[in-house]
Amino acid sequence: MATDRFQSAVFDEYLERAGAHAGRYLRRLPDRHVGARASREELLTALHVPLPQQGDEGGEVIDLLAENAEQGAVACNSPRYFGFVIGGAYPVALAADWLVSTWDQNAGIYAISPLVSVLEEVTAQWLLDLFDLPRESGVGFVTGCQMANFTCLAAARHAVLERAGWDVEADGLIGAPRIHVVASVEAHITIDVALRYLGLGTRSVHRVATDEQGRMDADALRDVLATLEGPVIVCAQAGNVNTGAFDPLAEIGRLARERGAWLHVDGAFGLWARASARHRALADGIELADSWATDAHKWLNVPYDSGVAIVRDAAAHRAAMTSVAAYLVQTQGAERDAVDWVPEFSRRARGVPVYATLRALGRDGVQDLVDRCCARARQMADALAKEDGVRILNEVALNQVLVRFGDSDELTRAVIDGVQREGTCWLGGTTWQGQGAMRISVSNWATTEDDASRSAQAIARVYRKLRAS
Repeated sequence: MATDRFQSAVFDEYLERAGAHAGRYLRRLPDRHVGARASREELLTALHVPLPQQGDEGGEVIDLLAENAEQGAVACNSPRYFGFVIGGAYPVALAADWLVSTWDQNAGIYAISPLVSVLEEVTAQWLLDLFDLPRESGVGFVTGCQMANFTCLAAARHAVLERAGWDVEADGLIGAPRIHVVASVEAHITIDVALRYLGLGTRSVHRVATDEQGRMDADALRDVLATLEGPVIVCAQAGNVNTGAFDPLAEIGRLARERGAWLHVDGAFGLWARASARHRALADGIELADSWATDAHKWLNVPYDSGVAIVRDAAAHRAAMTSVAAYLVQTQGAERDAVDWVPEFSRRARGVPVYATLRALGRDGVQDLVDRCCARARQMADALAKEDGVRILNEVALNQVLVRFGDSDELTRAVIDGVQREGTCWLGGTTWQGQGAMRISVSNWATTEDDASRSAQAIARVYRKLRAS
């Protein structure tokens, strides 16, 4: 008992200290310099010591981490962070994630954690309802859209080879019928990486041309499909990482069905448009697909790591993922074993913050979150377009804005660097159709009209100063 009391006291001390540091960090977040303020060398000076023989006192370690977080962390959860499609943790999501760490549950099978199994079962049904996707679909909670794409494409590989009479899980790919993968030239890099992991490779992917916004050309897809024999997987996109544009999903879906191809949609952030009455039409036809990948740590604003893999054919999904061993107490009834739907066995209960956030926001709250971010993106685009020599390169249909300054890659890069150093906001650069551009991604629940206005003004100030020099 004495040991138990001592351990409880230590937990209390460390958690109270960590909570105090976290509270200070969050209170400073709305007004702090958004970028990191310490270099690698400065951080190494503070953090790199020989591994202690006896170990340092735990409270001092917590203090050390918190002190250096103030200097070395980029404020990715700032309401003025626009560098990538990164959401800031919604308050209830952060609190639920603290509980996840406290409970320390292995979410692999029902026998280890009935609580997490049921929570993820309910959350899966809520997501299918929110996105209006087939309710019989399999759903897996993975690390992010990289592994969501991997999981969905593993199910696709299983299904198309099974139709061809080949058991890929048992016999591998050596000697298997060739799978033709079709993707646009604008497919996200995570599609290519997933194909590498799955042994399908990237060199032989059939690339389809896109229009000026990065949308797949459906006529070109039809021509490509007409040349292919054997199993086919088509990869489409809901939300181009640069422009936010959606492939013509309804037409792509019809073409895939006519060909008997599996259609996968990478909807890392764009799938959330299905939750908005105002933006839902962008994703018309997405329901025709066979699988969908998305991130919850983007637009739902839950802590990292949280992706979702959804597969219409739950049997194919399960066959591609499940693992069985004599020592595992796996269910035979209605209970859900998460290991049937994801690549990992041992993992965090990452579905819990998703459950908490969906329950706290409700359908209307998720819709409002999407709509507000899109409105702030349009606000910033409109403000910057008023500056002489500034061009908005994309149709701002969702939450992405591409900005070019003057007619110079050099000036555009200089503005991006200057804004990052100035610190009011943080954003990054990209290359779009051969031109350097600033990329603004708005996906934080806390971003207000004032945040968007302050950020646009800061960008304009840096641009004017550089232009005048």
